[in-house]
Order: sequence, then structure tokens, then C-alpha cells
Amino acid sequence: MTVIVGLVHRGRVHIAGDSAASSGSQLTIRRDPKVFSNGPYVLGFTSSFRMGQLLHHAFEAPHPEGDLDRFMATRFINAVRSCLKDGGWARKDSEQEQAGVFLVGVHGRLFEIHDDYQVGEPAVGYTAVGSGDELALGALHATAELGLKPRRRLTAALRAADHHNAYVSAPYTYVRTPR
Repeated sequence: MTVIVGLVHRGRVHIAGDSAASSGSQLTIRRDPKVFSNGPYVLGFTSSFRMGQLLHHAFEAPHPEGDLDRFMATRFINAVRSCLKDGGWARKDSEQEQAGVFLVGVHGRLFEIHDDYQVGEPAVGYTAVGSGDELALGALHATAELGLKPRRRLTAALRAADHHNAYVSAPYTYVRTPR
């Protein structure tokens, strides 16, 4: 139902996403964005608009401090888990908690949060999640050495996914971390 793309450029994280919501063969263009800022973070989600609404409007993002890897895997994720539980969205399957998938940018670093709350950081400085992720990743790879500005690279990735995936659609939304 989506594609969210992110990249790191000159110490800033840029994230962009499409506007499609799908159910079976039905596609709706949503006004509420899949990418947004929350405190010092930029986030972009797939999986569920409810999860995204909670991350956007209810999540009280803790201020990042200390070792960022440790912080993201512990304090940040614990705050996300609490927010999703309080909002009635978190799930349990065989006694294991599950959520959705989203990207987070903070302090010049880009992280993927997976449905098991795993925190990953791509070594290449870009990533994509959602049903159009493979198409977007190909475009991000192909544009990596072309000297394009971040928004042009993100747009190329979104357009590639939009063109070849029935569950991705414009308009696109863009956010970036502050300087």
C-alpha cells in the first residue's frame, strides 16, 4: 500500500512518501501525510494509517541522548511501544509484540523500524519500505552517483514505484531534519 523513501545527505535526513491507501483492488488518495516531523525526528510509515496517526499526533518522542544506537533500540522503541499500546494499535502474536514498519531520521542518521521493533540502519545511506520498496531502492541506487539533490533522488524513486506498482500513487510529501 505504499512507498516511503529516505536518504542521508550532508548531515540531514530526507524522507518522502506517496499518498495511496489500498484495500484489495481499491485505491484511495489520502490527504493525511505518511511522512511528517515529530520533535527532532522525521518519520515515514507504511502498514497502517492508524499507526501513522499515533506516531504523528500521540507519540511523545523522547529527546535523543547518548549513544544513538543504544537510545534508538531502547528508549525510543519503548516509547513507540507504549504509544501504540495506549492507542490500541499494537498486536501480539504467540506472545510476541508486533507493530508496523516505518523510517525515522534524527541527528543525520536514518533508521528502519520493522514490525518486530528491530532497529536497522542502512550502510548505504538510503532505504525504502512498503510495497514499492524494491523499485524505489533501484532508483535510489541508480541515482547515487549522479550528483542530484535529495528531493530529485527521492522523487525519482517515488515515480519509479508509482509507475510500476499499483499500490503507490502521487501526490508526494517530503520532510527533512533541521540543520
